[in-house]
Amino acid sequence: MSCTVSMTVNGKTVSREVEERTLLVTFLREHLGLTGTHVGCDTSQCGACVVHVDGRSVKSCTALAVQADGAEVTTIEGLAAADGTLHPMQAAFREHHGLQCGFCTPGMVMSAVDLVRENPNPTEAEIREGLEGNICRCTGYHNIVKAVKAGAEAMSAAQPAAVAAE
Repeated sequence: MSCTVSMTVNGKTVSREVEERTLLVTFLREHLGLTGTHVGCDTSQCGACVVHVDGRSVKSCTALAVQADGAEVTTIEGLAAADGTLHPMQAAFREHHGLQCGFCTPGMVMSAVDLVRENPNPTEAEIREGLEGNICRCTGYHNIVKAVKAGAEAMSAAQPAAVAAE
């Protein structure tokens, strides 16, 4: 059975006819062509598929597209500014070598952004705990934790400027 799903993805309103059992990750990748959200396990174990739904981290491999009907969804493609300027967390991952193969990076960055929104100044232990649902098979996490800490600092520094501009 199919239904129409409508949501705002990365600031753009989209509407598609999908089967009711279509996963959010499939909707994003196959129906919208947003392939930055990765499928690593299909069992909610690795976190490569993390996106934000109404500002909260969601593993899109275990959420149905119909569950996001009417929601605001942000993928890794939607974090950067329209002019291509990286989000502070993306820039921190690049600067601090918080990636190797890059497969886990989109989900890791999305989870880190949500973590820092909830806790603007996380400790190393809080970062490690906050990223427990994300698996990296390459890095050993040391540089990821450094990147998240630097990203948190950059996000805090950027926040007053954003508020002053409003």
